[in-house]
Amino acid sequence: MSTDVSVDLVALGEDFIRDPYPVYAELRARGPVHRIRMPEEADAWLVVGYEAGRAALADPRLSKEWGNASDALNLTSPAAGSHMLNSDPPHHTRLRKLVAREFTPGRVQELAPRVQGITDELLDAMLTCSSGRADLVESLAFPLPMSVICELLGVPFLDRNQFRIWSNDSLSSGSRDTRRAAAQALAGYLDELLEQKRHRPGEDLLSALIRTNDEDGDRLSLDELRGTAWLLLVAGHETTVNLISNGVLALLSHPDQLAALRADFSLMENAVEEMLRYDGPVETPTYRFTTEPVEIGGTVIPGGGELVLVALADADRDPARFPEPDRFDIHRDARGHVAFGHGIHYCLGAPLARMEARIAIRTLLERCQELTLDAHPAALAWRHGMLIRGVRRLPVRW
Repeated sequence: MSTDVSVDLVALGEDFIRDPYPVYAELRARGPVHRIRMPEEADAWLVVGYEAGRAALADPRLSKEWGNASDALNLTSPAAGSHMLNSDPPHHTRLRKLVAREFTPGRVQELAPRVQGITDELLDAMLTCSSGRADLVESLAFPLPMSVICELLGVPFLDRNQFRIWSNDSLSSGSRDTRRAAAQALAGYLDELLEQKRHRPGEDLLSALIRTNDEDGDRLSLDELRGTAWLLLVAGHETTVNLISNGVLALLSHPDQLAALRADFSLMENAVEEMLRYDGPVETPTYRFTTEPVEIGGTVIPGGGELVLVALADADRDPARFPEPDRFDIHRDARGHVAFGHGIHYCLGAPLARMEARIAIRTLLERCQELTLDAHPAALAWRHGMLIRGVRRLPVRW
């Protein structure tokens, strides 16, 4: 395959952003690797299909470190510093170990009563609206995971609205300059936040990370501390926001599945897995760069820091792995999906995201018996870019 762009996703415009699945399926029918022009204005190699995608996610020749990126890519990392998602072993191993204990299934389960309490408070506020209408992203899907991660980190004073703007812009803006400015603003903000935590430490994750840095400087540099705070705050809410909103949208767009879930809430755990498979919150994971030539399905991707994207969204719609993949079915065995990635970079916060989604969606359905969409699905605006997949707003009525 030549290194010329074979598929210009930019030219497909809003249609691709709204529904990328047919485009991915068409590419998959032609082979597992394609040279593309991304909506983010960069050229990349796209890996489609379940088996090829899963193998690429675990391939050590595809580095997560931005230092391995080709200068020709002209990309800027959205992150505010070094963290486990933009590092390779052994650096990655050390950083992940520092926060892993806070995200064990047992620790997450301890948070369940607080997640339920925050959900109840948010729905209390939403249901006071006399019009019987709301934007579910604004009322529930965003503030719930943002509140939980802020409490876990110990930053209740965070300016959440400003942080949300920076987070959205750094990950989803169509403008390279906007993405770069948002990343710089976030870095400055996090430096101030960390300085405040140094002077007002508590029994929270961020204080624990700062103490690790202060007492043993070679274990966690200031850059790593800032980067880890960025990752926990951004990844700690972005994926769950879009899991909840995409999941509710899928249910409201499939009345038979919504009715089945209302009739038997024991299906909730399985339903969340199907939501993740069917329309997960991450379309392609954070960037990977070649450290040597990589052959996939007969195509050789050159070494030297070429950008490689794995289409998680397509892997989970591959009929070779999931029969009738475009059908949303909460009874389906969706285990094995790669919505949270695969390999050493598998999402550390997956147990927390799943638990928040189960509680939020069940409570919403229990309290809003007549919940329906308040807009035509085709009229919904979606987040730009190929990283985060989610609607900007989800108008509902009850």
